[in-house]
Amino acid sequence: MSLPEAGRYLGRSLAQSLRLMVGQPDYGAYLRHMAATHPDQAPMGEIAFFREREQARYGGGKGRCC
Repeated sequence: MSLPEAGRYLGRSLAQSLRLMVGQPDYGAYLRHMAATHPDQAPMGEIAFFREREQARYGGGKGRCC
């Protein structure tokens, strides 16, 4: 791996880590997963993906006591 490639890899890894720390899902990772494991299914659009992840994380507006 050349130095510029290593820098790009490090930058992508850092960005992904920061997004995960604040709870923002990685749409690119989702697209790679869908292409590799579900090539027969169309992936969700970016907006639908983020809405679905938000709903999964926060329960779609259902309140919780704790």
